Amino acid sequence: MGKTAFIFPGQGSQAVGMAKDAYEAIPAAQEVFRQADERLGFALSTLIFEGPDTALKQTSNTQPALLTASIALYEVFKEKGICPDYVAGHSLGEYSALVASGVLAFGDAVEIVRARGEFMEQAIPAGQGGMAAVLGADREALAALCRDITESGQLVELANINCPGQIVVSGTKEGVAAVAERVKEAGGKRAITLEVSGPFHSSLMKEAATKLSGKLKSVAFSEAQVPVVANVTAKPVREGNEIRQLLVEQVYSPVLWEDSVAWLLEQGVDTFIEFGPGSVLTGLVKKIDKTVKLYNISSLESFATVIEALEAR
Repeated sequence: MGKTAFIFPGQGSQAVGMAKDAYEAIPAAQEVFRQADERLGFALSTLIFEGPDTALKQTSNTQPALLTASIALYEVFKEKGICPDYVAGHSLGEYSALVASGVLAFGDAVEIVRARGEFMEQAIPAGQGGMAAVLGADREALAALCRDITESGQLVELANINCPGQIVVSGTKEGVAAVAERVKEAGGKRAITLEVSGPFHSSLMKEAATKLSGKLKSVAFSEAQVPVVANVTAKPVREGNEIRQLLVEQVYSPVLWEDSVAWLLEQGVDTFIEFGPGSVLTGLVKKIDKTVKLYNISSLESFATVIEALEAR
């Protein structure tokens, strides 16, 4: 029998109203939202359910909001007794994976990612950095192009290795613009500028990483009950202190999502279940391997379908 991985999305998947149906019907989901409001000291749940969208898109709000919605949906599913063989998350989603694997208590995680969002917003003045999704480029050629542009004085680096033909670059506004102009040199078709508040997963985020390191020192990290595939290494990790260090590095290092999925496939994973709004990650997994089974737990009505399919295996 094949193995199962639970995966958790990152920034960009958020939507006003996410997980509201679960909150209204299931006590386990209500408890997650209650804890988030209590730990953060404001009504995050109201922002999630009612918006406005502009406020939800602010990094320091998006990160705790998406974590809360993903874990609320996960907690409802957990009651069905279906356990994963591995967990993984994309960027912010790695924190959801760590809660699901028992490394972090949810209350600690929601407080950390709120601070993480604030540190990332503070790291570089608005408008000075950016990110762009490059389509169709060769990974090594794009890395070489980024090095060439960086050496000429405008820092730009690979930030998210998402799937074949989709790599996100991050850096100074000018560096990202230079990649967009020269994208064909790396075999790319085009570059799409992303609506983000900063150059995430680039070395411009090192100040944020230093602040996050201080924050993480005061938080308890337990041994993972299920192996977590880390963004930074695309390898499984279980030990709490190692996970803590990887989370610091993750802020300024590329997210190796394609490599992480490739490793999971090598272990015999043939089923991926994404917890949270949208289907960004299952879409990326499909581009890596079309033969795997993909499910989304994004609302209450999706539960029955997924559970039925899993029990029929």
